[in-house]
Amino acid sequence: MSMVLPSMLCLGLCLGQSTQAQNGTLPPPLLTAVPGTMVPRGTPVMILCRGPAEAEAYVLSRVRGPEPLDSEKQLLSKKTNTWSITGMTPYWAGLYHCSYQSGGSWSQFSDPLQLVMTRAYDKPSLSSMTGIMALSGENVKLRCFSTLKFDAFILMKKDGVHIIQNQISTPEGGGHQAVFLLNQVSSTQTGTYRCYGVFSRHPYVWSHPSDRLQLWVTEASDDPGPTNPGPSPEFPDEITTLPTMTGGMKEHTAWHLSAENQVRLSMAGLILFVLVVLLAEAWYSRKMPFNGHRQAPT
Repeated sequence: MSMVLPSMLCLGLCLGQSTQAQNGTLPPPLLTAVPGTMVPRGTPVMILCRGPAEAEAYVLSRVRGPEPLDSEKQLLSKKTNTWSITGMTPYWAGLYHCSYQSGGSWSQFSDPLQLVMTRAYDKPSLSSMTGIMALSGENVKLRCFSTLKFDAFILMKKDGVHIIQNQISTPEGGGHQAVFLLNQVSSTQTGTYRCYGVFSRHPYVWSHPSDRLQLWVTEASDDPGPTNPGPSPEFPDEITTLPTMTGGMKEHTAWHLSAENQVRLSMAGLILFVLVVLLAEAWYSRKMPFNGHRQAPT
């Protein structure tokens, strides 16, 4: 994995190490965000620190900046274990952790929670440099591009549950881009992908997500099967127009075949009519007397 947004990654690592080094034998609580850790601008979110039933007090802290040595701001120091944000702004984006007190002792820190605000900047574009269909074992290249000079791009799969890759951006064609390499893909990598742009000075404030990119990975087999694969229920948006187009081509071809048959039948009928006329003329010629010249039939 490439070293992108080192301050963001180092911050999480340093807090993780401090979690294990904190005094106390009580197990750490669970820190979550509802409805999720990726929050669009202006959307409400609640941070929940879950400890045991006998917990007497909670402490929720937020790191002020992306640097590991930045001071922390204590948000919660009372019996309640929730912190509500009425509308997400860049101010609330950052790294959080919490602990609880029970029997005069404090627990270890929870695992760090990264609260990200999305939809802060214009969306980048995501495309596949190798096509949206690949065989298992092949390499796939995805390109994220923006006219904004983002310092890095982030690639995510499906509903944004986890980050696939981070890449530092490079100048390209009047903007910035990052190329994500998926090595030796398998069928488990079939799904929906999106990318985000981010500036290093605000690593928890991301752009609008790019439009969805559907990637389809099939297992390689000895029988290549049909040239055009059938519709897949996982990608209806990609193939809804294909059956109509194919049906139209078949009907158009059938109409041409029918017209050609009609022309052939007409030519055959004309030839048959000429043969009948010739036979009739020969028959009349035999029946008429020959007097030096042919008499017209009455």
